[in-house]
Amino acid sequence: MTTFFNYDELTWDEVAKLPRDTPLVLPLGSGYDSAQLQNQLSNPERCGLLPPFPFGWRNSGLEIPDQFFWGYIINLLDSLRDDGFTKVFCLAPSGIDPQSSFIANLPILRQGHVSMNQPKPFLPPDSEREKVILIPIGHTEQHGFHLPLSVDTIIIDAIAKGTVEFAKQNPKLATRSFNLPVMPYGVSTHRSSFAGTLNAGGRAFEDFWIATLDVLVARGFNRFYLMSGHGGNSSFLVNIVKYIGEKHRRIFCATAWLHTSGSIGAEALKKYRTSKIGGMGHAGELETSFMLHLRPDLCKMDKVVDETDFVSTPDYYMDWIEGGSLIANPPWDDDTKTGAYGAGSHATAEKGKLWLEAAIAEKANHVEQIHEQHERREARRNAGYGLWGKK
Repeated sequence: MTTFFNYDELTWDEVAKLPRDTPLVLPLGSGYDSAQLQNQLSNPERCGLLPPFPFGWRNSGLEIPDQFFWGYIINLLDSLRDDGFTKVFCLAPSGIDPQSSFIANLPILRQGHVSMNQPKPFLPPDSEREKVILIPIGHTEQHGFHLPLSVDTIIIDAIAKGTVEFAKQNPKLATRSFNLPVMPYGVSTHRSSFAGTLNAGGRAFEDFWIATLDVLVARGFNRFYLMSGHGGNSSFLVNIVKYIGEKHRRIFCATAWLHTSGSIGAEALKKYRTSKIGGMGHAGELETSFMLHLRPDLCKMDKVVDETDFVSTPDYYMDWIEGGSLIANPPWDDDTKTGAYGAGSHATAEKGKLWLEAAIAEKANHVEQIHEQHERREARRNAGYGLWGKK
């Protein structure tokens, strides 16, 4: 009997200890039969299941061109191979084209039960066209000895869902948004330093999300908010916003560097934090507090190691809201021995609750600003403002 475990619930040092012949499976969606998977893998003792990839393939509800979808998947599988794993698979519904040139050499397992062969409803439904489409993007990466690989995904998923629900509790703020399923994979340029971290690759990441937005714009959606739970995604999301804003000139697409970092979030951080600057860089006071509130069962507080010995200068330092005019990406090994940047020992569940509330309020406010930006700009365009009047 095979024991299946959730890969993203491990810490990076637990991944480092896994035998390299342990099968690791990345599913496209969910609903697969574990007994059939066990047989397909020849009954291994253990098998790791990665977070399900939410959409992008045929009949997933939001389909993008093969080259952009499979480029993302291939890079994720290569991340595992780079860590030395020898049995890495993609688990796919039977509708995936076996003759596609993009997957001819990929180790793909297929299952063909009825529910997975039925086309899924569009994501998002056409009824949501006048809403801001929230696109939460987390990541599967190391977070020190005390937190699992799923931190970024869990936090941004909670914030996105909370943003949509915010209007029900605040009728005066007409938050109009719809959130896509959270994407658990992003970009980590530092992935070689610590085991477990995946990497979609910057170019593949940009191509995938531009293609996704192209599809949504063609379906009539015109307001988008790319919400990241992972700092490594941020610079690439800025590029995407720039590309897509020029390509589709009558939409409004926005992003933010990180959650809980705007005017509302920054004030809440200042009010409740007890660590000094440097205590919230990565797996520190903030993220650990979020996790103690959202998933205390995945926190191993007896393994917390505070690391704040970051090499900083006046124009380059690391905290949740980074400061300084210098932008750089030195090896993580220079500044952390355990994978953490910050003071996780300062974290509490109560702080996590308060900061989650602030993060949701901030995102709900951003949604209203996106609506206002789009509506005011469309009014100007329709009135023939500037060069628009000559088109």
